[in-house]
Amino acid sequence: MFFRVAILQKRAINAQISKNMESIIKALKEAAKNNADILLLPECFITGYDLPMTYEKSISDGDENIKKICNFAKKHRIGVVLTAFTKGKDLPQNTAFVINKTGKILMKYSKVHTCDFADEKAVEAGKEFKVCDFDGIRLGVMICYDREYPESARILMLKGAEIILVPNDCGSMKPRIQALATRAYENMLGVAMANPNGKNAGNSCAYSPICWDKNGNCVENKILLADDITEGIFYADFDMDAIREYRNREMMGNTFRKVDAYGDLLNKTIREPFIRQGQVTYGL
Repeated sequence: MFFRVAILQKRAINAQISKNMESIIKALKEAAKNNADILLLPECFITGYDLPMTYEKSISDGDENIKKICNFAKKHRIGVVLTAFTKGKDLPQNTAFVINKTGKILMKYSKVHTCDFADEKAVEAGKEFKVCDFDGIRLGVMICYDREYPESARILMLKGAEIILVPNDCGSMKPRIQALATRAYENMLGVAMANPNGKNAGNSCAYSPICWDKNGNCVENKILLADDITEGIFYADFDMDAIREYRNREMMGNTFRKVDAYGDLLNKTIREPFIRQGQVTYGL
């Protein structure tokens, strides 16, 4: 069984929701014609990754545009990771909705690792990482800065994710795509990322967890790596049978971890050289 992810590499237009909706619908139709199972959008695509974002400019969970995409997903029998700034409790949230092929919202995930060193400090952070069942495949979501922290992917793996989908909007991609390849390897799961095109941006990508064969010979785990400038839809096919077989025999993921030694991972103290202005510090 193959799981085909259509990855949109395109830049949304800030504060132009109607034009961004046109781009999403066009991409949905094209991806469906090419037998994709799900369309992955870059970060905050409905609203544009428009910072500083206000509560008034963000959209509600029941927004008509979200309902419209659910209807298109159902009509064209394709899933979508739909992204936008949404209204949190008091502030905007950076959100992804996983919608299945019947137009049902399976999961709402809000970015946990908001970029508090920049304008996202005025965005309400999510509180947990989530996994959902998409036609028998366990999907997790990380959004942009989440992927800088290995714990994000690790928690999703522990919650049963087989594939992690990553809406993204940033530049300087080389070390970031290398990190995604590593996240796939160390957690024995697939990873796909959608990033807007542009100079020093783009590089939408997908990685398999399979890094060696049954004889121990290394194999390339890169499924897809786009350039930075090209705008369009790129396709990544994950061989779920091969991935599941690999996960059942290899020694990464949640196999031989020595978790009793991990207590410091939950220590909230921040010490030099990691002290930054604007941090919430819990100790010195």
